[in-house]
Amino acid sequence: MSTMANLKFLFSFIILFLLISTSLGGKQSTADVNVIRVGVVLDLNSTVGEMAESYISMAVSDFYAVNANYQTRLTLFTRDSKDDVVGAASAALDLMKNKEVQAIIGPARSSQARFVIELGRKAQVPIISFSATSPSLSPSQNPFFIRTTHDDSAQVKAIADIVKAFGWREVVPIYEDTDYGNGLIAYLMDALQEIDTRVPYRSVIPPSSNNTEIIEELNKLKANHTRIFIVHMTASLGSKLFVLANNAEMMKEGYAWILTEGLSSLLNPMGSKVMDSMQGVLGIRPYIPPSKHLEDFKRKWKRNLTTSSKRISFNLFGLWAYDTVWALAMAVEKAGVVHSSFLKQNASNSNVDLAALGISEMGSRLRNTILTTKFQGLSGNFSLVKGELETSDFELFNVIGNTERIIGYWTRQKGFSQDLNDTHKEAYSTSKDKLKQPIWPGYTIEQPTKLRIGVPVRRGFEEFLKVEWHSNTNKPSISGFSIEVFLAVKDALHFPLPYEFIPYMNTDRQINGTYDELLYQITIQKYDAVVGDTTIVANRSLYVDFTLPYSESGVSMVVLVKDDESKNFWIFLKPLSLNLWLSTGAAFIITGLVIWVLEHRVNNEFRGPPKQQLGLILWFSFSTLAFAHRERVVNNWSRFVLIIWIFVVLILTQSYTANLTSMLTVQRLQPSFVDVKEIIKNGYFVGYQNASFVKGLLIKQLGFDESKLKSYNTPEEYHEALLNGTNNGGVAAIFDEIPYIKLFLAKYCTRYTMVGPIYKTDGFGFALRKGSPLVPHISRAILNVTQDKDKIGAIEHKYFSSQTRCEDQSTTISSHSPSLGVDSFGGLFLIAGIASMVSLLVTVFKFFYSHWPALSHNNTANCFWSKLVEMAKCFDQKDLSSHTFKTKESSVHAVTSPDILELSPSINDMQNHSRNSFEGTDDVVIHDGNISLSSRHGGTYTLSSSPSIQT
Repeated sequence: MSTMANLKFLFSFIILFLLISTSLGGKQSTADVNVIRVGVVLDLNSTVGEMAESYISMAVSDFYAVNANYQTRLTLFTRDSKDDVVGAASAALDLMKNKEVQAIIGPARSSQARFVIELGRKAQVPIISFSATSPSLSPSQNPFFIRTTHDDSAQVKAIADIVKAFGWREVVPIYEDTDYGNGLIAYLMDALQEIDTRVPYRSVIPPSSNNTEIIEELNKLKANHTRIFIVHMTASLGSKLFVLANNAEMMKEGYAWILTEGLSSLLNPMGSKVMDSMQGVLGIRPYIPPSKHLEDFKRKWKRNLTTSSKRISFNLFGLWAYDTVWALAMAVEKAGVVHSSFLKQNASNSNVDLAALGISEMGSRLRNTILTTKFQGLSGNFSLVKGELETSDFELFNVIGNTERIIGYWTRQKGFSQDLNDTHKEAYSTSKDKLKQPIWPGYTIEQPTKLRIGVPVRRGFEEFLKVEWHSNTNKPSISGFSIEVFLAVKDALHFPLPYEFIPYMNTDRQINGTYDELLYQITIQKYDAVVGDTTIVANRSLYVDFTLPYSESGVSMVVLVKDDESKNFWIFLKPLSLNLWLSTGAAFIITGLVIWVLEHRVNNEFRGPPKQQLGLILWFSFSTLAFAHRERVVNNWSRFVLIIWIFVVLILTQSYTANLTSMLTVQRLQPSFVDVKEIIKNGYFVGYQNASFVKGLLIKQLGFDESKLKSYNTPEEYHEALLNGTNNGGVAAIFDEIPYIKLFLAKYCTRYTMVGPIYKTDGFGFALRKGSPLVPHISRAILNVTQDKDKIGAIEHKYFSSQTRCEDQSTTISSHSPSLGVDSFGGLFLIAGIASMVSLLVTVFKFFYSHWPALSHNNTANCFWSKLVEMAKCFDQKDLSSHTFKTKESSVHAVTSPDILELSPSINDMQNHSRNSFEGTDDVVIHDGNISLSSRHGGTYTLSSSPSIQT
C-alpha cells in the first residue's frame, strides 16, 4: 500500500508540474512583448463612432486571444473628434506628436479624413479609415491613406442597373452637402447618363438643416413630376429625412426610394419610428458571405450586450472596423515594428504645432505591410487593391416592417441574380425578372412611376379609340387603332414601360372638355402622357412634347356629290371652258382668213363678190371641224397651214368627245362645292368634329364666322347634316382630318367625296410632358413599328379593312372643274399660229417684192397710202403667172389656118366668157390666129391658138 501511495503521489506531482509548465510556457512576460501605439479618432457621440469603438475593443481582445504568441501588442489611444473637422485634425496631431502612434484608425467622416490624411503624409503615419468612403479621397494620390472599405463609386453601376431594370427614365438624387455626399454624385451622373436616364434636379441638403428647411426641400420634390429618388447621406440626416418625407405623404404609392451603401449599412441602429417611415424602400449594400467565424462572433456579440450597449447593433461598418484592427495587428507583427520612434524636426511644447511634428521611422514599412496583408475576415475576404478594400458583390433588399427582405444580388460578372452560388454561365442581366417582387411604398406590388396615360372618351369613330366599361368590375376596357399602335410601340422599346390608361371623362362618362384641355392635364401633372387620336399642331407643342406621328396628316373638306348633272340642258358646252371656246373660235376665223389670203390670187374658188368671199372664209375654216370642206387649195403654203390646222382640229374634237362622254357617264360623282371661298361668300354652314382643333383652324386660318360652325360626333351625324344641306338645318361641307374622312367615306362612299386643298398637319402622335426623356425612345420605336409593313399592316387591317370597298371609286372623283382649258392646248395653238404667220409673211413679202418696184416707178408722184391702195387693188387681181392659170392657158392653141380654126362662138361670146373667167381683161383681139387680151391697166397678154378654145 505504501508503494502504491507513493506512486500515486509521484504521478500527481508530475501532472501538476506539467500543467504549470505548460501554463507558464504559453504566456509571454510583459517584458518580452513589444507595445505598438495606435491612435483611434472617432465621433464618440455618433452612431458609427460608438459602434466602432465597441467593435475595435472586441477586435483587439479577440485577436490576441487567438494569437497569444505574437511578439507585438497594439495599445489603443482613443480621441473624440467631436463631429468636427478641426477637432479630428487636432486629435490626430496630438496622437502623432505626443503619443507617437505608429498608425491612426479613423476618422469616420470623409471631410475629417481629408485633413488627417495630410498630417499622416507629413508624419509618414498610415491613416486607416473603415468609413471614409468618398471617391474624392484617393489612396493612389495619398500614399499613407489606406481605406479598409469600399469606395462609394463601386456601387454606382449596381444602382444604375436597378434604375434600368425598372425602366425609370428620370431620377432625382438626394444627398447631403458634404465631401461624403458630393463625392458620389459625379460618378452617379455618369452611370445614369450611360443608360440614358435623365436627372432633372439634384436635391442637396446640408447636414445642419433643420426640419423646416428639409420640409421646404421635400415640397419642391413633391411639386416635381419625378417620383424616383436616390438617397445618399449619413444615418443621422437620413433618418430625419424619411420621417419628414412620410409626414409629407411621399412614402405612398407611386414613389420609389433607393438607398446607397452608406445608409443601407446603418438601418439596424435606427428606431422603429424611422423604420416605419421607410417601408417599401430599396437598398443596396455589400454582400457579407456567411462563415463560422462570423457566426461565432454574432453569438459572442449577443452575450456581451449590456443595457447601455443595446443600441449598438450588428452592422457592416462595425465588421470593417473589426477587420481593420486584425489587419493592422497582423501587419505590425509581420513588419517587425520594435521600439519605433519619431524623428523630431523642431522642439515645441505645443500639442498642435505642425512644425514640431516628427516623421515615423517605421511608417513606410508598416504601410507596405498592411497593403499586402490578406486574410478571411468577418466581412469576407480582406484584400487591398490600390490602397482600398477589393470590391465585393452587392445585395439588394426591401424594407418591410422592421426587417430587410433580400430580393436579389448583383455582381460585376452576372448582373442581377437570386442565387450567388449558381455556377451556371449566364449573360449579364439587368432584368427585373431576376429579382424577387419588391413591395413598394404604399404596400403595393404595382411598380412606381407607372405612366399615367390620359385617354379621350369619344362617341364616334371608335375604330381609333373605344372606351367600354365592364358591367361586373366597372373598370374601363380601352381598344382601337391608337391603342394597338401604342402597345406595339411599347413592346418595341428596349426597356419596360409600366402604364395605366385613365379615361378623360366627366360624371356622364363623356369627354371632359376638348383635346387641348386634355393635353393641358399633362402640364398640371394629372397625366404623364396622352395616347389617342391626338393631332400634332403648333400651339399644342407649346406645353407638351409630341412623338413622331404614327398616322397620315392633313385636314380636308367632304361634301355631297351631285348626281343629276347629266340632265343639264347645256351640258354639251361643259367639256370646254369658256376661254377655250372663245380661243378656238378665234383660231377658226384667223385660220380661214389666212387660207383666203394665200389662195385668193391663185385659186378661182376663193374669188367672187365680197359677201361670198366673207362667207367662204367662215365656211372653209369651220367646215374643217367635220373635215367637210370642198374647196381645193392650190398654194403649198396653204396646204402647210391646213395640215397643221387639221391636226389641231383633230385633237380638239377628240378631247371634246372624250370629255363629254366622261361627263355623261360619271358626272354624278362631281362635288357640290369645290371652293371654300364660295362657301364662305354664300354664308353656308359647315361642320367639324366636336372637341377637335379643326374649329380653331376654320376660324383663324380659313376665316369662317364662328356662328356658321356646327359640331358633330359620329359619321351618322355627318351623313345627316350633309344630306340635309345648309338650307335644311344641315351643312354645306364637313371639315375634318383625313383619317376620319376616310372612315366616313368608307361607309358613305356613293354619296360624298373629299375635295379642296389639304391643310397640312403632322398627323396623330403621342403627347408627353415637356422635356420628357421618353420622347426620343418612343419616337424611335414608332419608326420601327410604322416601317414594319407586316406589323402596322395587321393593325390597320384589323380596324380599317372596310375602307377598301371605296378606294377604286374614290379615284374617279375630282375636286376640279371637268372643263378643258386653254392651258391644255396652248402648245397646239402656238404651233398653228406660227405656221399661219410664217406662211402669211412669206406670201405678203413675195407679193410686195414683185409689185412694189413697178408701182413706185410708174406712179412716183403718188403718196404712200395711194400706193398701198393700188397694191390692194393689184392683190385683188388674179396672179396669171401662177401655175394654176398656166395650166389652163396651155389648153388654148392658136389656129394657124383659116381652114382649121373654127370659132363656133361669136367674139362677143368669147369676150363675155373671158370677162367672166378672167377679170381685168377688156378687149379680145384675134390677129393671125393669136388672141390678144388687152388689160385695162395697160398689160397685154397673148394666147397661142389651138384647135379648140375651152371656155
